Amino acid sequence: MPLLSVRNLNVEYRLPDLKIAVKALKGVSMDINKGEIVSIVGESGSGKSTLALAIMRMLKPPAVIKGGNVYYNGVDLLSLSEHEFNLKYKWVKVSMVPQASQNIFNPTMRVKDHFLDTARAHGISDEADVLKRASEVLEFTKLDPARVFNLYPHQLSGGMKQRVAIALSLLLNPELVIMDEPTAALDVVTQMEILKLVKMINEELGTTIIFITHDISIVPMVASRVIVLYNGEVMEIGATEDVIIDPKHPYTKALVQSTPSLSSSPEEVRPIPGEPPNPLEDIQGCPFWPRCQYAMDVCKVEKPGEYDVNGRVVRCYLYEK
Repeated sequence: MPLLSVRNLNVEYRLPDLKIAVKALKGVSMDINKGEIVSIVGESGSGKSTLALAIMRMLKPPAVIKGGNVYYNGVDLLSLSEHEFNLKYKWVKVSMVPQASQNIFNPTMRVKDHFLDTARAHGISDEADVLKRASEVLEFTKLDPARVFNLYPHQLSGGMKQRVAIALSLLLNPELVIMDEPTAALDVVTQMEILKLVKMINEELGTTIIFITHDISIVPMVASRVIVLYNGEVMEIGATEDVIIDPKHPYTKALVQSTPSLSSSPEEVRPIPGEPPNPLEDIQGCPFWPRCQYAMDVCKVEKPGEYDVNGRVVRCYLYEK
């Protein structure tokens, strides 16, 4: 049984003033196995953060989950009461390092108070025990508790804030951590340090990690599998090396080719043609067909199913048998 299983998840943002609903996730399904790092990649607006927030039940209006299931060890998290989910699962079993986590801190609270506040929210009031655990996770993230406990957020560098955010996500020893763009807005050296930390959390603590990024070039450094999202739909799922070296879906191929690397020449880097879909438009067929050089008539009117391509999941009519 997968540790986390998402089935046919649909999320929309309702805009009452315009009397419309923007479909952000459209039937997303995926499995996350215990002990692995899986990366979710895609352009901005592909639904990556919405998916993470839906799993954590942290979506705010006007976002609405319209259907689907999120199973954690067989328990549907979306069917639980808010009290039961917060008490037994949120931050206890599943935690999150949110996007732009450098900005999540209360500027009036010291670092240690953020740990105490998180623990109190889950009924843990013994400050000595909490600070002992906080010291352990801070040290694990290569921060000195004696140095940072009494600092305010503005006294931390961007890299230090990211490490504190990661330490906070580990406070209650969750089995699964969702990291949303943990290397964004950081310099290259700090990015590499955070990537090493992510691997260390997985290998030494056994923590399962969902690693969300728009930068497919860093995925091979951390993840064993990759899930490619586009316009709220899964395009391809497979082993990272296979997907990067030999992408099957035309969008995955375009995404890889548009990402520069140290070994690529300027001529080899090709931007994805066209523009992402207008979120206000409800595309009937494959969402990538207007930008796809392989588009067929059927692509414009009917969404492709999931095809097994050498053990990979690919949603593209090119692989219909």
